[in-house]
Amino acid sequence: MKDIIVENICKSFPKEHIQALDDINIEVEKGELFGLIGPDGAGKTTLFRILTTLLLADSGSAIVNGSDVVKDYKAIRRKVGYMPGKFSLYQDLSVEENLSFFATIFNTSIKENYDLIKDIYEHIEPFKNRRAGALSGGMKQKLALCCALIHRPEVLFLDEPTTGVDTVSRKEFWDMLKRLKMEGITIIVSTPYMDEANLCERIALMQKGKILSVNTPTHIKSSFPDPLFAIKTEHMIKLLADLRAIPEIKSVHSFGEYHHITLNEPSENELQLLHQTLANDKHEAIDIKKIEPEIEDCFIQLMSN
Repeated sequence: MKDIIVENICKSFPKEHIQALDDINIEVEKGELFGLIGPDGAGKTTLFRILTTLLLADSGSAIVNGSDVVKDYKAIRRKVGYMPGKFSLYQDLSVEENLSFFATIFNTSIKENYDLIKDIYEHIEPFKNRRAGALSGGMKQKLALCCALIHRPEVLFLDEPTTGVDTVSRKEFWDMLKRLKMEGITIIVSTPYMDEANLCERIALMQKGKILSVNTPTHIKSSFPDPLFAIKTEHMIKLLADLRAIPEIKSVHSFGEYHHITLNEPSENELQLLHQTLANDKHEAIDIKKIEPEIEDCFIQLMSN
């Protein structure tokens, strides 16, 4: 059963000369953990705002949990939880006051749905009398998630929830999402972090308002069209320039301590010739190895199509 159906959604902001969304089509299954993966400006937040009835699309249609985002916006607001990218709770209210306020808005109480937020709230309960504005980034994240869940939504929208938080808090957050998924909640999360794509069941790769690909992370990685190699030497900046000047190199991009390359003809002989060419260019400690592509490799390859 489809919990989210997006068909041909377009949205532009003429004053800023921005085409935020360009013919977006996505379907999310009920109970699925779905990721929107892309950099700032990809259109993730605009799509979330349309699906949570905060913004009207220029054209196209969208259904969330069986309700039309335009005709049935009141029903959708009762059924969805939304955690925006920027911390938007009342910073002068305490942790407990914020949670009570959101519970009251949805005509419920902390006690009524405490079983849903218990595992999350226990991390911040020792600070329940502290003002929200005085919390750390990780604690703010957990409080915002509790407030988005307090009315037990059918669908949960999380807009870049781990941006700006430490590595430990990021891991804790994704562990929380896995437990929430077991409650049958449909979760759609946006993130600019490519490594988080592997934590989703399916993902949509987005760039400049367009969908580049929609599938499981495993399928997207297995669809990478060419053998991929990682290469490094003692002079990485010079190596990048030299690789880009070699006609046999099909693509080259920097990835941490290595450069990732594809070849026009990826044969053993071609690799030996590449090694010799780099040695002739006075590169030392040349390390070339075949690797499996990651989501970021696939994203860059799709962008270049």
